[in-house]
Amino acid sequence: MARKTTPAAGRRAKEPPRIPGPLDTRAFLARHWQKKPLLVRGAFPAFREPLTKDEVLRLAGDPDAESRLVKKKGRYWSCEHGPFERSRLDRLPARDWTVLVQDTQHFSREAERLLERFTFLPRARIDDLMVSYAVPGGTVGPHVDSYDVFLIQGRGRRRWKVSRPGDVGFVPGLDLRILARFEAEEEWVLEPGDMLYLPPDVPHYGIAETECMTWSVGFRAPADQEFAAGFLDHLGERLALEGRYADPGQGAVRSAGEIPEALVTHVTKVLERLRWDDAEVRAFAGRYLTEPKSHVVFEPPARPLSLARFEAALPERAVALEGKARLAHSRGAFFLNGESVDTPKACAPWLRRLADRRRLESTAGAPRAMRELLHAWYRDGVVRLERGGSAR
Repeated sequence: MARKTTPAAGRRAKEPPRIPGPLDTRAFLARHWQKKPLLVRGAFPAFREPLTKDEVLRLAGDPDAESRLVKKKGRYWSCEHGPFERSRLDRLPARDWTVLVQDTQHFSREAERLLERFTFLPRARIDDLMVSYAVPGGTVGPHVDSYDVFLIQGRGRRRWKVSRPGDVGFVPGLDLRILARFEAEEEWVLEPGDMLYLPPDVPHYGIAETECMTWSVGFRAPADQEFAAGFLDHLGERLALEGRYADPGQGAVRSAGEIPEALVTHVTKVLERLRWDDAEVRAFAGRYLTEPKSHVVFEPPARPLSLARFEAALPERAVALEGKARLAHSRGAFFLNGESVDTPKACAPWLRRLADRRRLESTAGAPRAMRELLHAWYRDGVVRLERGGSAR
């Protein structure tokens, strides 16, 4: 007897994206990922940038965007945080400055689509799409990143120099991790559509040869200290230990400032009672890895559709996650924006597809609970309705 399937679960799985360029994805992961740099000429033929120069500079003035202005004058560097008035940027000199804007996928559907080209890797590892606009000579200096990055050249040309990993020292007193010493071992000039992959801790130095824009796909690499501290916070919110310290046998003391050994022993025994299992760790990881950045704010629709009108619109609309939203799954558990998603099991195939693709082209056959959940997320500004290139 053929196995009965739901419309969502029964469709053939979508092929994962390939790494941009001619290289086979498996070969890239085996030879280069977290191992050594890779230059891919023409990775994006006829590359169309997600944002224009004017849109990038306008975004640098948006208080909801994270932006920086880096300037170099001789041996001196400066770094300022935005937002920046456009009139001020227009008055800057013709050389030696750079504007950086983080998380462009929060503000541009095209930026979202560019990030999708890199989902041959887990979304839990992808951080953001940053853009760097630079005039000739613009640079953020020689530096190292603690994470993987793909550098995609947009308009103009930028020269990249790389060195071997090693002991590094930084220029003191800066809000930038600029290396005090840097000796290039390889260098390339990137043209529009070229892409350079750099593993973590590879010293690199990019200098604009012309007015240019570079798009950086950055990856998350939380430190073990962050994981441990976050888990202890998570555990602390869920502890329910009974008992209280008592010392009915306490005698008179000669040194009132000394902590009693019995109290220290009691603390040790309390900590030994702490327990967690795989499910608790998985719940923490899901919440931690989907937690939005602190500056992220979701904007509900000004005039949201009622549930009835929302459901009536679904046959002609796709449902897409907003660029700011983070949805992930692990062994049947689902997490959205730092919280667990508690839904009936019938919703699981639909949630998995939305987490994997960030878009449901069709909700035909979706259970009522799934449609109600999507409507609640729509009202919260977490998902949007789309038809073709438009959105409601």
